[in-house]
Amino acid sequence: MENNTKSSLAKRNISKFMRNHMAVLGGTILLIILLACICAPLLTPHDPLLIDLKQKNLPCSWEHPLGTDRMGRDLFARILYGGRMSIFIGVVSAVGATLLGVILGCISGYYGGWVDKILLYIAELFQSFPYYLLILLCVGLIGQSTRNLFLIFILTGWPLMMRVVRSKIFSLKQEPFVESCRANGLRPVSIMFHHLLPNTLGPVIVNATLRVASYILSEASLSFLGMGVPDTVVTWGNIMNAAKRLDIIQTQPILWIAPGAAICLFVLSINFFGDGLRDVLDPSAL
Repeated sequence: MENNTKSSLAKRNISKFMRNHMAVLGGTILLIILLACICAPLLTPHDPLLIDLKQKNLPCSWEHPLGTDRMGRDLFARILYGGRMSIFIGVVSAVGATLLGVILGCISGYYGGWVDKILLYIAELFQSFPYYLLILLCVGLIGQSTRNLFLIFILTGWPLMMRVVRSKIFSLKQEPFVESCRANGLRPVSIMFHHLLPNTLGPVIVNATLRVASYILSEASLSFLGMGVPDTVVTWGNIMNAAKRLDIIQTQPILWIAPGAAICLFVLSINFFGDGLRDVLDPSAL
């Protein structure tokens, strides 16, 4: 009976998601971009880092579908391989910030009292700074590298997720099943992560999905300013950074339009997909 109920609920959720045409469109575009980036070696034979000055500034052709840049690097290959790194940064940062925020949110919401006050104070301290100013300050303090960017995104991104989980735990810990768990001698850690946390996964998954897009935009913005990952790492932001010279903007607009379009498509698609997930997994958003 329980399996039939779960199956029926899953079918209703899938049907509800499929009725959201923008979410389906976003999911389709998202899947296409992911597959294209993953299958980059099959779609292009060119090395995105190979400099060949004899091939510089070539127009679009069968060999170079989007042409080459002023260093002779194939733009199509750079966008595909750059998408790999940009998406990887977004996903890892979102997962890391979500895990940290979920753990701290469970602790804050369950224990309350002075523990909650201290964690809230720390979260408010992080959120009192303008987001990009805080990131730029962290980059200036600990240096510019891919690993440091992961660390900065995770350490500055957890407060929002902590507040989401904390509010859910606060409302759930008054339910009778929690008192039953305590009466049966279950430890607080078991109650928090085995009984309370599963009831918060809907909004957690939705927020984590949307944070991926936010981190991709943040990486692109930082790399465009020359404060993101090193130039030797191909990302969408670094591709745009290499094309920000005025003569390139005027004479070779494809060099900044193509990576910009890739960023816009991916961010829009993941936002549409995330909105569809919110309708299905987070009833409070209705």
